[in-house]
Amino acid sequence: MKHFKFIIFLLSIVFNCTDQPTDFEMVSELEGEYILNEAKKYSNLKPITVTSYISKRSAGGIHDFYSEGDYWWPNPKHPDSAYIRKDGLTNPDNFTAHRLAMIRLSRISGSLASAYLVTENEKYIEDLIPHLKAWFINDATKMNPNLMFAQAIKGRVTGRGIGIIDTIHLIEVSKAIGVVETSGLMQESDLILVKEWFKDYLAWLTSHSYGKKERDNGNNHSTCWAMQVAAFAELTQNETQLEWCRDFFKNTLLPEQMAEDGGFPKELSRTKPYGYSIFNLDAFCGVAQILSTDKDDLFKFETKDGKSLVSGLNFMTRYIRNKDDWPYQKDVMYWEDWPTKQSSVLFGALAYDDESYLKLWKSLPQIPEKQEIIRNMPIKYPLLWIKK
Repeated sequence: MKHFKFIIFLLSIVFNCTDQPTDFEMVSELEGEYILNEAKKYSNLKPITVTSYISKRSAGGIHDFYSEGDYWWPNPKHPDSAYIRKDGLTNPDNFTAHRLAMIRLSRISGSLASAYLVTENEKYIEDLIPHLKAWFINDATKMNPNLMFAQAIKGRVTGRGIGIIDTIHLIEVSKAIGVVETSGLMQESDLILVKEWFKDYLAWLTSHSYGKKERDNGNNHSTCWAMQVAAFAELTQNETQLEWCRDFFKNTLLPEQMAEDGGFPKELSRTKPYGYSIFNLDAFCGVAQILSTDKDDLFKFETKDGKSLVSGLNFMTRYIRNKDDWPYQKDVMYWEDWPTKQSSVLFGALAYDDESYLKLWKSLPQIPEKQEIIRNMPIKYPLLWIKK
């Protein structure tokens, strides 16, 4: 591997610079302009929560998050009957307003908190706080801390455990809340209430049958469940859940999902194998980024039969560099929109001091403004994930 940090260190000596840049400083330099432009878009906006939109098809109340299964469609032979599944094909008539509102919150939170980290301008945090209060504190507008009615299917179910993947967009919200806490700009009583919401949601995720089913799904849904549990446990300082997730990563997620060549067979068998493979790799590296410690670095973990995040990155980065070499079927939708700023490549670059990964990540285009792509990008503001 090429050690780009060491190269930077040598250059710093040549140019009489005494300090080697940290990971945070390096990524801040690379992402700073983009972050400030994003923050400009998401400053001075009014909060929009689940109570702003009501679907008559929801079995829940106005405070309940509701969504519908993406790949479920009316039966053309029997239009009034239960919906049928078309894997990989998103039904544009499904209710998505709550998901879009949550993604909006995620982008507001991620951009403003990142901009504060770059500039230490308190206005970014001040602009963010009303959104946190609206979603997690205010009785009139807050969301209930569960996902009982997510990814419902007409004529079949009012909600499913698989719908828990919708709240991957709360992960960077929780990261942003950590920045707000560090800033000292939010009233302690309000911060406690926000954290209580995440404690309640974490308890639901880990105890309700929907959460347990999502945990045991066996593909990217299990990875994303673990990434959420890890993030919310980090915010609420739940060491029990953090340690449980580390064991889950080592003993279940990695050995059961990854093949010996580093690929993910369950993602490769889908109708969008490319998009799902990089999505799952991003999630795996996100889990490792949250859970790794000096004594227990998941980026360095390897199973007895040689499975590791290095294997996953080596498998996938060759096709991120050159998608034309992809030997599997093309995705049925959005093939042309991948790859984008895949966080797995950046986190791999930092974890392994690999200049080639960093060069690859720098060459990738920014996340496009397409709903389907953004929906599958839980890590949009990587600066939040890197220790300052």
